[in-house]
Amino acid sequence: MSELFHECGVAAIYHLDSAEPSPLCPEQGPDEVTRLLPRMLLDIQNRGQLAAGISTYQPQREQLLSTYKELGTVSEVFRLSHRGKAEALMRETAGRAGIGHVRYATCGCDDRNYAQPFERHHLQRHKWFSFGFNGQLANYGKLKAELLAQGDYHLSRDSDTEIIMHEISRELSGNENPGWLEVLRRISRRFDGAYSLALINAAGEMVVARDPLGIKPMCWAKEGALFAAASESVALLNLGFDEKQIRSLEPGHAILIGPDGFRIERFADEGERRAHCFFEWIYFANVASTLDDRSVYLSRTRLGAELAEAERKDGIVTIDQDTIVVPVPDTSKAAADSMAYELGVPSREGLIRNRYSGRTFIEGGSGRRKKAETKYTPLREVLQGKRVILVEDSIVRSTTMKVLIDRIYERGGAKEIHVRVACPPIVAPCFYGIDMSTIDELFAPRFMDGNELTTAIQDRMASELGCDSLRYLPVEAIARSVGFPPADLCQACITGEYPTPYGQHLYQIAKGNIGGRGGNRTYEAVG
Repeated sequence: MSELFHECGVAAIYHLDSAEPSPLCPEQGPDEVTRLLPRMLLDIQNRGQLAAGISTYQPQREQLLSTYKELGTVSEVFRLSHRGKAEALMRETAGRAGIGHVRYATCGCDDRNYAQPFERHHLQRHKWFSFGFNGQLANYGKLKAELLAQGDYHLSRDSDTEIIMHEISRELSGNENPGWLEVLRRISRRFDGAYSLALINAAGEMVVARDPLGIKPMCWAKEGALFAAASESVALLNLGFDEKQIRSLEPGHAILIGPDGFRIERFADEGERRAHCFFEWIYFANVASTLDDRSVYLSRTRLGAELAEAERKDGIVTIDQDTIVVPVPDTSKAAADSMAYELGVPSREGLIRNRYSGRTFIEGGSGRRKKAETKYTPLREVLQGKRVILVEDSIVRSTTMKVLIDRIYERGGAKEIHVRVACPPIVAPCFYGIDMSTIDELFAPRFMDGNELTTAIQDRMASELGCDSLRYLPVEAIARSVGFPPADLCQACITGEYPTPYGQHLYQIAKGNIGGRGGNRTYEAVG
């Protein structure tokens, strides 16, 4: 699903003032624990390849907060292929606490100024802070308009990250000094959307928070004096934390660290529902991660079992010695392997992904097609003469899938291609941090037009794609596979039912903009 991109990922590390040592601390000692941040960001690089950055705190340094960020992958930004340059950078930014970020743009430009963390300087240490976040504010346009209408304000970036920075700054202004828990309470009442964030200030205070609905993930662990948090558990596991030490931060809660110690507090009102983004389990998250106590790998294997069960009922594909299952690399592999096992047919790597084809970024239709052509190589020795069941995570815009089908027929020599999608049709935009903001850009709505998915509709879709058959999973399969009740998942992009008021409001605008009657990005709408 190379057409679909996530907003970003965050990481945080802190060495608390404690006599209890941690074996996970780097050899250089507590004052250089931020050396661990690039390693953590590498583990969540799947969440963003456009830019990376860190902000570190060191009380013995004249520049109490230091931020370093650039466009590029983690390896490029931190010069990891050049030992001397990487070491010099780590010494320059070393600190006893820090936050990190990897970015993919759904809002703003491909520009270093949009790379996170965002740092806000101030003469007073507790008001001088840096932060990064994962998600997107659905009411970004409304907040922006309100801010500009209140006085002589100027926004230098077209980004909800800057809005969050100014909203936090406003709460810290004056002499009140409300404390971070109260700041979170106040801004959460104004924010509509997804925001898992990590913040650190020049007073050595750290805040790790997750929005009241828990749309985006946030995991944390603590051993002795060492605390770490990240968007995914794999970053903590690879630092050396035991699986039993790694937990998901509860929605509407914040971890507060400072001179007074470590504590977890609820900042949102009781009674809020949960709305975990189901796409984390079927596509975005690293297959080795566990989010909210649900294994990504096991969720994907259950999706594969659902595909196999549906295949047995439909009976469309002849299952014989010429039938193989082929995953679209890489995130479809667990589902494809599971489906093949259940059907008793081989799972083969008929498509090889070129991992060194460069960064993928938002491009026009022709750009996406060229990217897909260079990104996947069909293996004729695997595909020739075979009846191929091609397993994909989802079909969003369809550009990549059309290219793959053409190449599997022409270069691979397959005799049949049957596409099976481990997800229901994407019928609505996402306003919480996934790069799909309009209905017109989506593949499925052109055929469904608000109707239920039928065999006839899927057959028309298959004809458009150029394959022998196409079948999606039903909506009910998602909750069964992930292991949450449907009410605890955000499934807006497959149901059109949004968990926040402004998300639903934007959806109505998006429906009114079908056919090019509106702007380019629905979430910029004001009203």
